[in-house]
Amino acid sequence: MASEILEDLFFIERGYLNANHFVYRSKSPTLIDTGYIAGLDETIKLLSQLDVNISDVSLIINTHTHCDHIGGNYRIQKESGCGIALHKIGRHFITTNDDWSTWWKYYNQDAKFFNCTKTLEDGDVIAIGPHEFEVIYTPGHASDGIVFYNRSEKLLISSDTLWENDMAVMTLRVEGSAALFRMKDSLKKLESLDVKKVYPGHGRPFTDMNKAITKAKKRIENFTLNREMIGNDLLKKIIIYTLLMNSGWTHTHFFSYLMETYWFKETINLYFNSEYELKYNEIMDSFFKRNMIKIKNNCLFTIVKP
Repeated sequence: MASEILEDLFFIERGYLNANHFVYRSKSPTLIDTGYIAGLDETIKLLSQLDVNISDVSLIINTHTHCDHIGGNYRIQKESGCGIALHKIGRHFITTNDDWSTWWKYYNQDAKFFNCTKTLEDGDVIAIGPHEFEVIYTPGHASDGIVFYNRSEKLLISSDTLWENDMAVMTLRVEGSAALFRMKDSLKKLESLDVKKVYPGHGRPFTDMNKAITKAKKRIENFTLNREMIGNDLLKKIIIYTLLMNSGWTHTHFFSYLMETYWFKETINLYFNSEYELKYNEIMDSFFKRNMIKIKNNCLFTIVKP
């Protein structure tokens, strides 16, 4: 369901697998983030409900290069010849085919490289139709993360830098040991803004930015005091994400698959003394008890909205 947040600029809320995105409706549309690659058909359907055809898109702007935000880039650019704008660090990742820094290889995710044509830096102003947005660099969750602030309407597109009631996963093995501190500094940047409404990368829009920032800062503080919390949060989020990416695993086969990935073994090595099966069973049992993961026809599936 799309909602108009500024004249001809629409917010499209998705779920956990596909990031929320935005479309400026015109003869030459602009998109902000394009969802996950497997969700592209649904993305195209949602755009068509706004009378937007992907072959007409003139520009894609990405908040960062994680797979749930750039999944539609390759095909949309192929069909439209559109430009694509990224923060300068994200542009470097894409230009050098760095599928590690983008998390794609680390988390065994589907994504395709594309041609980045425009570089964005902290403090830039980018026009989306008649609407001007300030580019604010917010590393922490992603080293190329940016948000967009419309000062006149006090509107913030916060991507994965700020959610209402949770925080995006922190991958210190890719982003570095200082990622939590960079995330905290990014939140301080947002605190200085006068914001009436926030449109996050996942979840519904919200109005109380300061409350969300307070929750996120508290979570970061807890993470710094208890490293196991970082590991538990990562395992829970990425296991759900993995089940949304691919279905049809039996319980046994799913564990075997996870053991072949970089992220699963590294996370348990780092936070839980290499107790792979013990930790896997603990996490899965918690999901079963909360009915977040169920078994049907001997296969695992999650009820989380994709």
